[in-house]
Amino acid sequence: MFHHIVLMRLDNVDQTFLARVRGYEQRIRAELPFVRSYHFGSNRASRSQGLTWAVVSVFDTASDHDRYQASDVHQEMKAFMSPHIADIVACDFDSEETPAP
Repeated sequence: MFHHIVLMRLDNVDQTFLARVRGYEQRIRAELPFVRSYHFGSNRASRSQGLTWAVVSVFDTASDHDRYQASDVHQEMKAFMSPHIADIVACDFDSEETPAP
């Protein structure tokens, strides 16, 4: 499985903003059948260093993740969210890949 995790600090967000992001979240799950799991929500970790929002997604393969990255719905979501992203960290890993020694 390929995992894609994004942690963000968002500025100037309100309920309207969050509702629209949730709409993108629902569209991604509905429109992209190769996305195994996709969730947007608040990061509750006390040690988050201000990265208080997260996207956690799972794909069968890295290629499926690449298809998601290039999809119209993801590009629309990024364009909408980008002006509100004050800080961001992404983590991509393949849980079936053997770590190097």
